Amino acid sequence: FAFLGPNGAGKTTTLKLLTGLLKPTVGKIEIAGYNIQTHPVDAKKLLAYIPDEPYLYEKLTGREFLNFVSALYGIPKSQTEDRIQEFVEYFEMNSYIDDLIQGYSHGMKQRLVFSAAFIHDPQVIVIDEPLVGLDPASARKVKQLLKTKSQQGLTVCVSTHTLSFAEEIATRIGIIDKGLLLAVGNLKELKTKSGIEGRLEEVFLKITREQNA
Repeated sequence: FAFLGPNGAGKTTTLKLLTGLLKPTVGKIEIAGYNIQTHPVDAKKLLAYIPDEPYLYEKLTGREFLNFVSALYGIPKSQTEDRIQEFVEYFEMNSYIDDLIQGYSHGMKQRLVFSAAFIHDPQVIVIDEPLVGLDPASARKVKQLLKTKSQQGLTVCVSTHTLSFAEEIATRIGIIDKGLLLAVGNLKELKTKSGIEGRLEEVFLKITREQNA
């Protein structure tokens, strides 16, 4: 699922509500059947969240950080090493995984962040701007990872300004502006709603312009 909207539309706020970082004024939010407010630990065991500016412990090496995250989620030590190596290989981090994070480039940090997010095999992952700072090769790997995990049953919810990414990855798209969900559906349904048969960019512009007319 992809949230699309102009700056200030409420995308990041929505993601923070979904992950329990903000408390809803009305209603409730459930993750795999757990209320994120009343059962936050149970919900967050099944959840992963990547903000647009993730925080890393820069005095740790990449491997130490992944071990730390694994321990937080209670992953048995017998499984931790194999899981870490799986992501080290996938994101081609062998040459720097044992270096201090403070020396990583932004793209290297993003690869590490994605590895940490998936290390506990979550059921739901929420990502704010997943392609920010990624080189084309890393972006392709992230897109393939999200596609694969989605096909395996993982719920993926992203906020993005990259319409081509949403068009390529998302099975459902929500268009939001000024805190209002203007339209939701697959690309075909959004085209029908907007009366546009072109690309997602044209559909998005038509729907948001109508809201601001």
